[in-house]
Amino acid sequence: MSRELGGSAGRIWAMLLRYLYLLRSSWPRTLELLYWPTLQMLIWGFMSQFLYANSTYVFRAFGVLMAAVMLWDVLFRGQLGLSMSFLEEMWARNLGHLFVTPLRPYEWVVSLLSMSMVRVLLGILPAALLAIPFYHYSIFAMGLPLVAFFAVLLMMGWALGLAICGLILRQGMGAEGLAWTVVFTISPISAVYYPVSTLPGWLQHASWILPSTYVFEGMRAVLFSGVFHTDYFFSAVALDVVYLALGATVFFVALYNARRRGALLQMGE
Repeated sequence: MSRELGGSAGRIWAMLLRYLYLLRSSWPRTLELLYWPTLQMLIWGFMSQFLYANSTYVFRAFGVLMAAVMLWDVLFRGQLGLSMSFLEEMWARNLGHLFVTPLRPYEWVVSLLSMSMVRVLLGILPAALLAIPFYHYSIFAMGLPLVAFFAVLLMMGWALGLAICGLILRQGMGAEGLAWTVVFTISPISAVYYPVSTLPGWLQHASWILPSTYVFEGMRAVLFSGVFHTDYFFSAVALDVVYLALGATVFFVALYNARRRGALLQMGE
């Protein structure tokens, strides 16, 4: 049993190293991870400074928009980080080679999730640290609630990423655009920059079935009143578990069907 666990951990680590080497071998890829979060932080930072002097909403909690931007990027980068590592295998026509090795599907998924977290941290941390000298604002001042928000959004990004990868396996490379577009379709109803109460009544019901909504509503509660709503957190975690189960089901079913059809050897650019 211990030998099997050791072999499984070794295969997961080998796949993670593969993705790390791919990232390290291309400085444009690394730069792209840093570029967008930092650019958004700068734009919204200056916008927040302007609104701070002209809006009582931002005056009540300076940095609310910057915190929203950074936390939204956790969700986006979590989903895209998983999808990009998956697509790199597709573009290289490497799926068939992977599965003639002892690598098991769940081990591959664990390595994809691990690489997703690495990509998120590489993208978000520099932006969050630069905000401190630029605007005298630290998102880390939220303390433990920040860890909870990060975990919920990362898991939601993984759920979306797994479902998207499953759809790409099912539909082929013509569906790869989903990796860049799907997450933005939920941003208007995730209450990222405004409260849920801003939405029409019928749309608010749809908003509350997303874990991200609980995060951003909870974030504003922490920034405005210093209160961390544990009911929001547990509701978001419960929804994440459901969505992760659905995303994993879509992925593994699509992978199983692709292997049965012999499609893994035919996928690629």
